[in-house]
Amino acid sequence: MPETSAVESADQYATLPSGMTICFRDHGDKDDPVMLLIAGLGEDLTFWTDSFVGSLVAHGFRVVAIDNRDVGQSTFVAAPPPGTWRQIAARPRGDAYALADMAQDAVGVLDHLGIPRVHLVGRSMGGMIAQTIAATAPERVLSLASLYSTTGARKVGQPSLSTIRLLAAPPARNRTAAVRAHLRLTRHIAGTDHPIDDAAEAAIAARGWDRSGGDPAAGTARQIQAIQRSGDRTAQLSRITAPTLVVHGARDPLVHPSGGAATVRAIRSAQHVVIPGMGHHLPESLVGPVTTYIAQHANRVGEGGSHVRIS
Repeated sequence: MPETSAVESADQYATLPSGMTICFRDHGDKDDPVMLLIAGLGEDLTFWTDSFVGSLVAHGFRVVAIDNRDVGQSTFVAAPPPGTWRQIAARPRGDAYALADMAQDAVGVLDHLGIPRVHLVGRSMGGMIAQTIAATAPERVLSLASLYSTTGARKVGQPSLSTIRLLAAPPARNRTAAVRAHLRLTRHIAGTDHPIDDAAEAAIAARGWDRSGGDPAAGTARQIQAIQRSGDRTAQLSRITAPTLVVHGARDPLVHPSGGAATVRAIRSAQHVVIPGMGHHLPESLVGPVTTYIAQHANRVGEGGSHVRIS
């Protein structure tokens, strides 16, 4: 695997016809094939670590990472967040946006940069957004990598009860509380074989808090609502024709591995990689293997290679 290194890139902004302003960072050689990274629930673009981005750049890709709406330096929506009872009952407000709107934000960044087609990489909620782009704008997608994500069907990919209890904790209202909450949750969801680096994770959480241009708790609640409004997307996923890689941890307590398996069943000829001991997290110990899977998958598109299931 190529050596990894820190990657420096400044925040840039795309103001879209919808009125949304989406923040992004652009890494690597402009002549290399483009890989678009879409992060998960409540995660800003810096949750894709320098080592992860640097490894993909070293593999020969130009890497664009975005802040989804309602996180980081992108637009925080003015609509009120859903109340607790609405989230529990999965009853979105009438003014809720959907994953399709977040997918349009990502495509809008590509339009802003003049990029016609990309390799998509999304994790968790970002995987759902990437799936939506691949299903609704197939002409923009060279390949899709969906990391520990799911289809939206209620019978698959559900969190464990212990995870639900952690998620139900009151939202953090300051930087210190946000770091503590992130460490508590990440220790729980990281899996059995890949303990977290507390110092590194604390820095990630602190940086995410500092970059937030709005109310992180309200933004996360609206993102949860977007997932709920979008419902079961299994039928939509069946329309995906881009070569697809599905990566899931065998010990994921946030999105049960059944969510990854359902994604593979929904998308024709998807490649399935299940990593023993991995949870709902990308620790440094898995940066090399996971980025190698992603790079090899993307490179096979140009080579016309076939896709087989691995488990």
